[in-house]
Amino acid sequence: MSKFNNQLSDSQATEVVPIKPKNFDLDEYKAYTEEQDKKCATFWKAASGVVVYRRMRVAECFSYGCRDMKLSLENQLGALKKSMLFKADVPNFLEPWYGIGTIASAYGDDYIWEPGNAPAIKPKFQSIDEVLEYQPVEIAKTNIGRHTLEMIDYFMEKTAGKVPVSLTDTQSPLNMAGHLLPLSQFFMDMMMEPDKVVKLLDILADLSIEFNKEQVKRIGNALAYPGHGFASSTQWRGLGMSDDNILMISPDQYLEYAAPSVEKICAYLGGPVFHSCGDWAEWTDAVLSLKGLLMADGAFSPETDPGAITNLEAFHKFAHTGKVLNARIVGNLATVEQQVKRLWVPGMKLVVVTYCSTPEEQEKAYDMIHEICV
Repeated sequence: MSKFNNQLSDSQATEVVPIKPKNFDLDEYKAYTEEQDKKCATFWKAASGVVVYRRMRVAECFSYGCRDMKLSLENQLGALKKSMLFKADVPNFLEPWYGIGTIASAYGDDYIWEPGNAPAIKPKFQSIDEVLEYQPVEIAKTNIGRHTLEMIDYFMEKTAGKVPVSLTDTQSPLNMAGHLLPLSQFFMDMMMEPDKVVKLLDILADLSIEFNKEQVKRIGNALAYPGHGFASSTQWRGLGMSDDNILMISPDQYLEYAAPSVEKICAYLGGPVFHSCGDWAEWTDAVLSLKGLLMADGAFSPETDPGAITNLEAFHKFAHTGKVLNARIVGNLATVEQQVKRLWVPGMKLVVVTYCSTPEEQEKAYDMIHEICV
């Protein structure tokens, strides 16, 4: 099995030919998604089963290209067109992504743009008391918030609501805290000032909810659930939540301090959908304990993530829970076969996310996955 290639700008990306909105056949893609969504609806209602998603992630859209909404849309429309060539059960969707500092903008922070790179955020506070004393503003009134909403409006105008669109990347309050405070200080506060930490995470949750509701209002019936980074469908529910800093605290600390704010943010969209980069196998019990959990995501091959999950068998705990496991597997057919055989047990609800390079390879992977997961 190949190792992670650190020479790639994005191991999960696919090269596409950009398409201008006026040249994209909206009705063709709408008909395609409607057929795919029938399979998605059946899967979502079932007690167990498998669907295959060939993700079309465009590297530029998650780096310097996210600054240009027109370029981002053209790249993503090219990805949607290309995705139709690959045998799959779940359609691709548009992501008005702009970076992970959305909540920090409410605290007067803004992006640092280095040429050729994604936007970055530097924490502006040195203590949790400083953060709690600061009066945050509505995200929709910040530079970052306004740009995100303008991007959504542009996407919706150019696609006439005929293409699924997700919210921008939703970070958990635990992740958001690292955009405001140095993490070393924040984790010290978790031990020394736990009440203040819980208070901060709750405030961040309220800011997130307010901004998410504004996005949902603009996207309407085209909303793809759970959104950014996950296989998604208008027929599904839940809000995708990046919670990578879970790996820096114990499962018990996560449930005590961080989980309530995640549950609060996701409740009105159906429940939490969890993501963490890296190997979170030892946190599976904590994640499965999230109230209303609908789905969880992980990297299940070395080519997907340099710290990919190695104990795949730990995820057999998802069987017979009704909770979906979104398994990203970058690699060739042999890798996909090996990892799916290790992951699958009867009673699971499994989404296998593939990155096959050709439609022919994808068809073989698709058929093989459905043969394994019976």
